[in-house]
Amino acid sequence: MRPPLPVGSILQNRYRILGVLGQGGFGRTYLGEDQGRFGERCALKELTPAQGGEYALDKSKELFQREAQILYQIQHPQIPQFRATFEQDQRLFLVQDYVEGQTYRQLLDQRKAQGIAFSEMEVLQLMRQLLPVLAHIHSKGIVHRDIAPDNIILRQQDSKPVLIDFGVVKELATRFQTMTTGIAQPTTVGKPGYAPSEQMQTGKAYPSSDLYSLAVTVVVLLTGREPQELFDDAMMTWYWQRWVTVNPAFAQVLNKMLSYRPGDRYQSVSEVVQALDAATAPVAQAPPVAPPPVVPVVPPSPPAQPSQPQPTPTQFAQMHTVAVGRRSPVEPVQATPPPPSRPVPTIEEPRSSVWDDPLAIIAAGIGLVILTGLGSWLIMRTILSSQQPEPLPIATPSVSPSLSPTPSPSPTITPTPTPTTTPPEPVNLTRRLDLGRDGSVTQSGELKSNETMTYIVNAGQGETLEAVISGEGTLMTIYAPDNRPVDDNARRVSFWEGTLPYNGDYFIELKPVRGLDRGRYRINVSLRSPRPTPTPTSTPSPQPPKINEIPVNFPPGDSTQSFSDRVRQNVVNRYVVSADAGNVLSAQVWGGATLRVYDPSGQVVSANGASYWQAVVSYDSGYRPGDYRIDVVGARGTDYTLELGRVDRERSAP
Repeated sequence: MRPPLPVGSILQNRYRILGVLGQGGFGRTYLGEDQGRFGERCALKELTPAQGGEYALDKSKELFQREAQILYQIQHPQIPQFRATFEQDQRLFLVQDYVEGQTYRQLLDQRKAQGIAFSEMEVLQLMRQLLPVLAHIHSKGIVHRDIAPDNIILRQQDSKPVLIDFGVVKELATRFQTMTTGIAQPTTVGKPGYAPSEQMQTGKAYPSSDLYSLAVTVVVLLTGREPQELFDDAMMTWYWQRWVTVNPAFAQVLNKMLSYRPGDRYQSVSEVVQALDAATAPVAQAPPVAPPPVVPVVPPSPPAQPSQPQPTPTQFAQMHTVAVGRRSPVEPVQATPPPPSRPVPTIEEPRSSVWDDPLAIIAAGIGLVILTGLGSWLIMRTILSSQQPEPLPIATPSVSPSLSPTPSPSPTITPTPTPTTTPPEPVNLTRRLDLGRDGSVTQSGELKSNETMTYIVNAGQGETLEAVISGEGTLMTIYAPDNRPVDDNARRVSFWEGTLPYNGDYFIELKPVRGLDRGRYRINVSLRSPRPTPTPTSTPSPQPPKINEIPVNFPPGDSTQSFSDRVRQNVVNRYVVSADAGNVLSAQVWGGATLRVYDPSGQVVSANGASYWQAVVSYDSGYRPGDYRIDVVGARGTDYTLELGRVDRERSAP
């Protein structure tokens, strides 16, 4: 592979190389500055075409242009926009937007250093934000082929995941190699452990292949372990659930995405989205039981005449009495009342019929409740109202005691409504944490669905607050003294770290995840920088970091030197290297730290978050001779190894 382009090189009279972002078997990625877009930063991907003669070179360029055209079709806010292609010095370049932020690999490494990983809620949010991106590229017939934590960046601008490094670029490199050797080789694009077997063994990839890689990425973020630790090669089975417990329905979705055979997986993004919606839908609570409707008692119609029981001879003789309310069909209507000597008991004799005795109805109808009695009463009333009442003076005292009940039993008939269950009143708990200077406190507990726990921390402007929740089912929001979230990333999260903007009380509010009955938590809160001590004569101000300057002396000629140390709080290790015109300086750091390089004028000349930097010192390149200062930056306690090199181009020239 050709050596990297020197820092400061200008390509196409437009793109200025600021440093190397990454390097692999397919080529390099540079951080550049687009002078045609007012100095906007960009990423330049270099691919080295085949070196098999003019024909192979022309075919490589043709293939490069055709495949690059596919990338131009992608227009999505969570995919870096591909801007241009060009060739220079038999090197092929792709230009795309530069994304400022950290990869999920870097974020995971930071959490693993603290003994934690990503929560179920966080990876669910990641999946829901990435699945629409995959749906977009799959709709255009494009398969990413290389989904992994290294290729997902949490964009600093809006905290959204961005998908980078499409496998089509690496596939181009493989095809270039085929043109050089003349031997067809399968396209082994994808990271071992993350890419499915059909992709690694045959070079074929489908939309379900991307879904497989996304599921591997999720279980790695959940467990903090690499795929080789979670997959049994002998049994061809994933055992990631040994290390973390999640919602069983969510685990079932992931396991189907991780199926060995492509046909056993979900075949599209829409299928995964539907499965996630079903797996994460809140458990529907049974609605309050509504009281049964009150059915009005409708009196039955009087039975038809042929169905009435035939009266006995004795009753037939007494049909003219009021008890039945009907005149004898053979006797003429009496215009005058009967003789007063007629005994009263003759009216009560026909009460052998249950329709005539309401008291018997009530006694015999306890099992039928009062509905039967009420119905019988209504029947009798209907019958009596259809005929003219007899003018007998004895009719009133004998009938009214029996037929006078009022419809008072309705309260008994109406069922008592089931009381509606009201949600419990919210409970707010507070506790003040005394962290002191550079202190740390750990608290744990359990919250019911209606409970909120708020920890109060008094801190000063410029201090760094860090809060980490371990466990499932509880999330936090951090509020500033003005009762607003500290920033956009401080809402409903399990991890937050940032510099505090004001003096005063900060509130860390913990609530269970919606839909859960309760949530358990263990939270660690710390202030990582000392609080300035106010004095009567001066305004408190943050203490500047101590600069630990380390002179680096190179012997004549080309040489490199290595340094191993640890990043300490409020201390910056600064390596000072003197360079003359014609020297090539380089610096590379390992272990999670980054570089910040100052030229002799004090300007920062390294990329933000760079781990590698190189410069050709000359008056033409813009890197003037003098002392270059190289700071190693990282989280407190980070161990690192720094390698510094200086090459004298005049001495090394033949």
